[in-house]
Amino acid sequence: MKKEQLWTKDFVSISLSSFFLFLTFYTLLVTLPIYVLDDLHGDEKEIGLIISIFLVSSIICRPFSGIWIERFGRKPVLLISLTLFFVAAPLYFSAGNVGALLLLRFFHGAGFGMATTATGTIAADLVPNSRRGEGMGYFATFMNMAMVIGPFLGLTVIHYASFQLLFLLCSIFAFLALVSGLIVKFPKAALTKAAPPKFRIGDLLEKKALPISISAGSLAFAYSSILSFISVYAKQLGLMEAASFFFVVYAAAIIISRPFTGKWFDRFGENVILYPSILLFGIGIFLLSIVHSAFMLLLAGGVIGLGYGTLVPGMQTIALNSVDSRRRGIATATFFTIFDTGIGVGSFLLGIIVSSLGYGKLYFYVSIYILLVVGLYHILHGRKQKKNVASNEEQRLSA
Repeated sequence: MKKEQLWTKDFVSISLSSFFLFLTFYTLLVTLPIYVLDDLHGDEKEIGLIISIFLVSSIICRPFSGIWIERFGRKPVLLISLTLFFVAAPLYFSAGNVGALLLLRFFHGAGFGMATTATGTIAADLVPNSRRGEGMGYFATFMNMAMVIGPFLGLTVIHYASFQLLFLLCSIFAFLALVSGLIVKFPKAALTKAAPPKFRIGDLLEKKALPISISAGSLAFAYSSILSFISVYAKQLGLMEAASFFFVVYAAAIIISRPFTGKWFDRFGENVILYPSILLFGIGIFLLSIVHSAFMLLLAGGVIGLGYGTLVPGMQTIALNSVDSRRRGIATATFFTIFDTGIGVGSFLLGIIVSSLGYGKLYFYVSIYILLVVGLYHILHGRKQKKNVASNEEQRLSA
């Protein structure tokens, strides 16, 4: 029995394009708040706007990106979106006030939303059906690496050099994302364009992908507590030095586990991976609620990496498997629209709640919330796995 090839030149190229997109995103995510305060003399409210407007723009564009991918093809949407993303990057040099930066962030977010929808769809096209869970897991690992390298690189550059150098590096990353996308050779099926007779509002979201997308968005709501507050929480505990390694341990746990989890997902079905992963995510968040040392903080990062880091590519794979190849763009857009909404809503609501509860109690209650999401996942998707396992096994045997 010969395995279908996964690590092709085109799969590596689209994964690298995604890596450079997210490297730019995460580098700016942690450094722009400092830029707004120190260089543009803004306040905390304006920092929130700078971060949220990028996300809002991305969320608005994602559903339309799915439609454009299916109507006009993968290739033109990918190249146009990567070009927009690249054109936006050097404009940070000239955004000399908060108003100009807000406009730029909205424009940049649109390119990001379109490009990440396209890269995810194309990666699914390039991955063999019998190895989709494994392949999409590796594709997500490139994003995970960007999540670690970006913040570390960004904070190091502004500490030892300047924002001008930072913006130059981000422009180079955006250019490399474009170049990586340009060299991808698309499968014939991926170049086929669908032409629905009329645009319908219902085409913005893929109904078959909604159940797993809602589950993923519910977990993203919980994960927003880490993105928004982990650095502030660590500073309050006097663990800032350890906090800089939190995402390093997080990524290491993902990279170590990825070769096993992806294969088990394809062979034994999603529930074997996703139920334990949700529980591990909840345990990791609970550990954050009782952190009292650097070791425990890093342990929490590793457990969360094993749990949440496995959940996202697994659930995205389920969304893609729920539709035929012509609807993958819309399924990808649906997944990330709801996923990003979960992060955005979570950052806002949990920010209000934490002011009265404190960080430790917040993480305790978030861990209980995650356990409740186990039930939600079971109702929306988990109980339906039996048929999917049979289908996956048939694909594996025929490969």
